[in-house]
Amino acid sequence: MTRLLLFIFLLAVHLTFAQTPAPQLAKPSPRWQTDFWKAQWIGHPTAPIRSYGVYHFRKSFELAQKPGRFVINVSGDNRYRLFVNGKAVVCGPARSDLQNWNYETVDIAPYLNTGKNTLAAVVTYMAEYAPFAQMHYQFGFIVQGDGDAEQVVNTNNTWKIFQNPAYSPVINDIPKLRTYIVMGAGDRVEAAKYPWGWEEPAFDDAAWAPAKPIGWPAKPRGLGTDGNWNLVARTIPFMEETPQRLATVRRSEGVDVDDDFLQGKNSFTVHRNHKAVILLDQGHLTNAFPELTVSRGKDAVITLGYAEAMVDDKRQKGNRNQVEGKQLIGFEDQFIGDGTKQKRTFRPLLFRTYRYLQITIETKGEPLEVHDLMGHFTGYPFQEKARFASSDESLKPIWTVGWRTARLCAGETYYDCPYYEQLQYTGDTRIQSFISLYVTGDDRLMRKAIADYDHSRFNDGLTQSRYPSADFQVIPPFSLYWVTMVYDYWMHRKDDPFVESMLPGITGVLDWHEKRLATNGLNGPLEWWNFVDWAKWDAPEEGMGGVPKGARKGGSAILTLQQAYTMQRISQVFYHYGKNQQAEHYRLVGLRLAKNVYDRCWDAGRGLMADTPDKTGFSQHANIWAILTDAVPVAQQKVLMQKVMADANLIQATFYFKFYLFQALKKTGMADQFLPMLKPWHDMLAMGLTTFAENPEPTRSDCHAWSAAPNYEFLSTVCGINPASPGFSSVLITPYLGNLQFAEGAMPHPAGEIAVRFDKTPTGGLKGTVTLPDGLTGTLKWKGKTVALKEGQQTVSL
Repeated sequence: MTRLLLFIFLLAVHLTFAQTPAPQLAKPSPRWQTDFWKAQWIGHPTAPIRSYGVYHFRKSFELAQKPGRFVINVSGDNRYRLFVNGKAVVCGPARSDLQNWNYETVDIAPYLNTGKNTLAAVVTYMAEYAPFAQMHYQFGFIVQGDGDAEQVVNTNNTWKIFQNPAYSPVINDIPKLRTYIVMGAGDRVEAAKYPWGWEEPAFDDAAWAPAKPIGWPAKPRGLGTDGNWNLVARTIPFMEETPQRLATVRRSEGVDVDDDFLQGKNSFTVHRNHKAVILLDQGHLTNAFPELTVSRGKDAVITLGYAEAMVDDKRQKGNRNQVEGKQLIGFEDQFIGDGTKQKRTFRPLLFRTYRYLQITIETKGEPLEVHDLMGHFTGYPFQEKARFASSDESLKPIWTVGWRTARLCAGETYYDCPYYEQLQYTGDTRIQSFISLYVTGDDRLMRKAIADYDHSRFNDGLTQSRYPSADFQVIPPFSLYWVTMVYDYWMHRKDDPFVESMLPGITGVLDWHEKRLATNGLNGPLEWWNFVDWAKWDAPEEGMGGVPKGARKGGSAILTLQQAYTMQRISQVFYHYGKNQQAEHYRLVGLRLAKNVYDRCWDAGRGLMADTPDKTGFSQHANIWAILTDAVPVAQQKVLMQKVMADANLIQATFYFKFYLFQALKKTGMADQFLPMLKPWHDMLAMGLTTFAENPEPTRSDCHAWSAAPNYEFLSTVCGINPASPGFSSVLITPYLGNLQFAEGAMPHPAGEIAVRFDKTPTGGLKGTVTLPDGLTGTLKWKGKTVALKEGQQTVSL
């Protein structure tokens, strides 16, 4: 379900950029988190403040000596990229909303010199062409020096500004792509109008206008009366950038191009008054900044098209490795050559998503020389710290592709999908957060996501379904997933002040749902979009995809049981913080809802939970929730789970909801069946997918993070590693090896690393080793046997 990006093409010296030392986020000064800023937001003296535009700022200043420390705070609307003495240093701001507008704090001392220095920034305001994930107020830019020495760079009318006339939007709309895509416009850049070298200290900016200060004081969140940018310090690290070359020339028409070009070993020329089309294959899906270097070619039109996959005449993708008889239909950017013999490097400010990248060149009266094309992979700087191996070698590519999927769906927020939306949806994010915690141990993006959803709450009491987002959308079940995300975080991390701060918002979400209970004890009619799964629901009266029967008219067992599931879990959190009355209320309501669903929707003849009291529809979903909430007595749950797995007449869970199917397998002690359920993932690999898709074929998105759930399950289910108490202060290890002869894995824990190795014995037993970090104890359970675990390495035999 989501994402951004629009680009600004700038000149960047390729090797210089690649060698620029990676900036690190500096610690924000408490002063600028509580006081009005001395710097001013600045803009253009005459350009409209809420119309599309790309702007360049410059500020030159003198330093008597190279400083050891020079910290600045910087932000912009929509996006900025800051250069120091010609070197790209930082971009932002990290996406959020106006009441929580991020600024970046960075020490630029390594980039400064004795004598003259120049700060330069490109700031883009996309207006109506902005992607949905980009919230905005109006065009603006700000730099606040951290200490007295740094005040010299504060933004005011001593900064200079230039509106770049080279840019105009390229519309990549839904009718063209025939699907839901909310990534905004691409960029058309006319090289002849571009102020080449604008970021370099030697550039002559004498003709540039003084910047215009915006007429209110800049402020941190909580000060002042106006509702523009309320500044908060960035809480996540800067994004990774790693050079990445395309792999193969798959097709070349109108010019001869070989793979050596992609390795930067040679160039090619397109003759005048000629058209050439070159199809390139990265070899796998990526998020990257494409960089194209050309010369000559006055008025040549160069179009870059990006796609996850090629499509046939019926717009079907088929095997993702095949290009014969297929075409590329995708997001586009366009550049117009200026005829200079100097090399021009066009680079987007932000990334594009592609496996296939197609260059279409149409020259006029002068040939165009193409020197190089490469990318810089970008994403949240997750480090893969977990590992998993087993006797089944076919699981390796699932781990690899699943991790790539998760990485491509994580940047300044989590994304549902990088190509079509880049929106942070709660249903997706809950699954993504588990993967992040288990594979990397980095909880910062999860923490930010929880806070983002809390900021999204509106007067109904619900959270928005996706946030940050300039387009308002509400999915009540996703508000419940936000509540369970807080529970998940509480179980995995000890962070009491943060978790406790979420309780008022949680109360609002639960109150909204409780107020809509009908006299029969189930959900009554529910407003908004009550999405559950992209399953094949027979519920046309609900009016939108993904919605089961009973949502609009009332009586949905699925939605009622999700409410019960949420209350049962979050009641533990309220007890933990001494809110015993609320906790007991939620616990009892959760139990009552589960009983009400059983009393009204259980079909004793079929031994299944129906979707509604009229018992005309049955799904895996209702029965999964019935198991996870104990709506069906524990003694009956294994038999019910067997029916869920065997009955093909049930409405089937798609990739998204299989996450909850896997949880039900674990709860019933049947998770030895998890590995055979990975056939759809093996099938995706056989179809040439290099990331896991949103849905079974035909699918819109080839990269959807909820389908990376097996990476979590390899550690949580196969290796069996799970927190046994809040804050992961103890561990419960319950391995399910299925048909594996051995499995081993390791995952980061706040105290260190948890590592396990389990082997089956010839007599059907289990032996192996478990290593726990200092201070962590727990329990190993396997086939009814229990072993106490202590810190350090230990041998186990059951």
